[in-house]
Amino acid sequence: MAIDAATMRKVARLARIAEPEEKLEPLARELTGILNWIEQLNEVDTDGVEPMTTAVHATLPMREDVVTEGGDPAKVLSNAPKSVGNFYVVPKVVE
Repeated sequence: MAIDAATMRKVARLARIAEPEEKLEPLARELTGILNWIEQLNEVDTDGVEPMTTAVHATLPMREDVVTEGGDPAKVLSNAPKSVGNFYVVPKVVE
């Protein structure tokens, strides 16, 4: 897949990246190379290959699943910048 300077200009505008005109052609060549490499990866036969989350197989240590009373709220909240009762107070992030 070949990317030209016009397409690179459009991608840069959509990404809100201000690139000078003289850099658009080199960026287009670089993006074309990346997309060609991705197309090569699509040709790899992965039939029978199990998905993996890491290159090294490791089992996580397990602990006993026991219900407890929790920690000491005063101790847990001692580092909180702000708390009310036994709860953390956090800034509102959704209007």
